[in-house]
Amino acid sequence: MRLLEPHPPTDAATNRQHWHARLSLGFADDRGTTRLIERSHVGPLRVQKPLYPEQPSVCHAIVVHPPGGVVGGDQLAIDCAVGDSAHALVTTPGAAKWYRANGHVSRQELTLSVGAGGSLEWLPQETIFYNGADVALDTAIEMAADASFITSDILCFGRTASGESFDHGRVSQRLQVRRGGKLVWFEQGALVGGDDGFAGPLGLHGNTVCATLLAVGRTAGAACLQALREEASDRFGVTQMKSVLVARYIGDSSQEARRLMHRAWGVLRPALLERDPIVPRIWQT
Repeated sequence: MRLLEPHPPTDAATNRQHWHARLSLGFADDRGTTRLIERSHVGPLRVQKPLYPEQPSVCHAIVVHPPGGVVGGDQLAIDCAVGDSAHALVTTPGAAKWYRANGHVSRQELTLSVGAGGSLEWLPQETIFYNGADVALDTAIEMAADASFITSDILCFGRTASGESFDHGRVSQRLQVRRGGKLVWFEQGALVGGDDGFAGPLGLHGNTVCATLLAVGRTAGAACLQALREEASDRFGVTQMKSVLVARYIGDSSQEARRLMHRAWGVLRPALLERDPIVPRIWQT
């Protein structure tokens, strides 16, 4: 597992005032060019300058959390609105790290919206939960009836490269997607380190990494599904349900999870968005 920081923060660092950070992003179409028209922030959340590595109609943006990790009690909120006919790809510069709870719950709220004929690719790099983390993740997506959306997440429980397991702590997630005013996807759950649910067949079943890619929009064709299912195994699978396609991985390798999620995105992007899979440069650094 790739680690960007060898040690969690000291006790002195965890006793500081909790961060309450908010970032608001807005993308709009300007005669065929997608522009970042809003980037307001409060606290330690930033976005780097807009990038155009493929074509003016697609704006790439990188969201940065300068502290480098989230301590117990920190609260993060990100709002991202993609306007009609605008197209945005948002990612992060590296792995997100959620430190031990120290008696406080850390939270992240994502509120994403995509206007008519628009698309949003929300593709953060992997997330590492330190042993003892207590984290609540809540994501809500609102899409126009003809909008498209792709997201993926890779969750790593414990710093296994350092011999750490996730034997205590809690991670809860809620994800809901509405398209054209209708709820098309909803899931929620919680994993508690060390309990039977975490290690059992309805949890991680002894594994340390899980990953999900969700694509909402036009139905993937047979050729697309076949290409994705060439990777199918007891650790990776793909399901198409009308306008929603889900790919999942469970295992012990963040590198393998990343490879499979990038592979799935590379197949789905041309099928769903009619665009070549131009890999963000930050993924290669």
